[in-house]
Amino acid sequence: MAYLKNLLNRYPVQAFFIVWLLVNLIQAGGTELLDDEAYYWVYSHYLDWGYFDHPPMIAILVKIGYAIFHNELGVRLFMALMNTATLYLVYRLLPEKDNRLFYAIAGSMAVLQIGGILAVPDIPLTFFTALFFWQYKRFLHNSNLFHSLLLGLVMALMLYSKYHGVLIILLTLASNPKLFRQWQAYLAALFGAALFLPHLIWQYNHGFPSVQYHLMERNAPAYRFSFTSEYLLGQVLLAGPLIGWLLLWAAAKYKSKDPLTRALKFSMVGFYLFFLLSTLKGRVEANWTVPALVPLIILSHSYLSGHQQAASWVYRLLTPTLILILIARVYLLTDIKPLTARFKDEMHHNRSWASSIKASSGGLPVIFLNSYQRPSKYWFYTGDTSYSLNTTMYRRNNYNFWPVEATLQGRTVYAVDFIFGREDNHTRIPTAKVETFGKRIDSFYANSSIRLLPSNRKFLVKEGIIEPFDLDIKQNDPQPSMAPPAQAMVFDIYKGDSLMSRSAVQLKANGNKWQASPEGKISLPAGKYKAKLGLATWHPKLYSQNSPAMDLLAE
Repeated sequence: MAYLKNLLNRYPVQAFFIVWLLVNLIQAGGTELLDDEAYYWVYSHYLDWGYFDHPPMIAILVKIGYAIFHNELGVRLFMALMNTATLYLVYRLLPEKDNRLFYAIAGSMAVLQIGGILAVPDIPLTFFTALFFWQYKRFLHNSNLFHSLLLGLVMALMLYSKYHGVLIILLTLASNPKLFRQWQAYLAALFGAALFLPHLIWQYNHGFPSVQYHLMERNAPAYRFSFTSEYLLGQVLLAGPLIGWLLLWAAAKYKSKDPLTRALKFSMVGFYLFFLLSTLKGRVEANWTVPALVPLIILSHSYLSGHQQAASWVYRLLTPTLILILIARVYLLTDIKPLTARFKDEMHHNRSWASSIKASSGGLPVIFLNSYQRPSKYWFYTGDTSYSLNTTMYRRNNYNFWPVEATLQGRTVYAVDFIFGREDNHTRIPTAKVETFGKRIDSFYANSSIRLLPSNRKFLVKEGIIEPFDLDIKQNDPQPSMAPPAQAMVFDIYKGDSLMSRSAVQLKANGNKWQASPEGKISLPAGKYKAKLGLATWHPKLYSQNSPAMDLLAE
């Protein structure tokens, strides 16, 4: 014990990071997966240059980690390592070292302690953001060929982690206009763009699905004040459940003319403002701003280290914050039935839920409706390949691109969803999470892998009529085009989640394209809607979503 105490006294910084990593590894291995983590685990089965939702970094990291440990720890292994490495880089970037203050700030950020283990794209993006600022500091000191190329590499790795990385790059450029006069900066940008080119080619070959989804399809039908208020509250809590307000204030107060500090300040403020403005278009997830925590820690630490009276609040609130975090850790690691049964969160009872469905299926392949989460969770916790049929009531995701559907065509499958509880010959499936229903399908078929691409993405309903439009029909795997499907095609119109109108679509050849004509008169109140094209499935009322969601105006 004396020897251990001596080591801690001699190497306190190293001890802090080792303990931080060990605690996160225990948490990572003992906590069941979030829905999105299971989805990214399925990503790793189909390594590619891109995915519907994200670039490929998360898939690569999960693939390597899971090859080492075939459990939750494997899925999260590189997240725990990157989380610790992010903190280390932040520590190295501090202009003045106040170790006690740094430990207190890091310990007060629950998202770094608990959220830092999650296998989500925000973790590698945050790591590469810290690495970017570290390399940018070296580039400012010596902008030679090596540091220019290394900066370009890090920029590409940010973008391969999550598209939000482009904000860090642009805001850093805005903070230092002199970069526009340096050939080394152009070299870094060109090298980074060249490295990112395979992903852009993937997007082009698949019709830019990520652009369509993130910039157009995610928009809410109407603004709600709760989008903004929830975002603002979420950012304060994300920065620290008890000291977030203090860190945000301290970071804003810190002033310096140093180019690195300007880049940090521009990135932090710009990140928060960009997503604040994004709330005007729809709900913004609080975790989207996690990379802003890198400049937040550095700037707030820099200010508080010179203002001890303000810094005293960090120490006062550290103990209650650590108690709250400890309670959350224990809850996630254990099954406290009065709580886990009440909350029905994503991190408990996944194994028993999957086992109940598997037992009910009788060994048949299981498909779900309108969910990328449930088939991914089922796949991870049973080891059986699963599938999601995404109908026009939902949205497209990567199950529209993976070849799972092709392996199920014409086979007997077991379909699981609450809607089957209203149909004959269903099976009730009680689970520890939520009751659901299953139904045996003797001959499954669907065509969700077909992409229907209208020549225009905005439609007008005038006097109840939609004018015919040109249509490209493509298949994700692997043919560039195909003849029109024999199954029925529909033109569905939605207001929010409500189906307002469904019209059959007639197709006829029109040169190298097809001309699509929605049939019948459409009766809609004047206003804005979303339109989707779908193809028939085995179920007479379920049509797969095969097009992007498109804007429609009814006069």
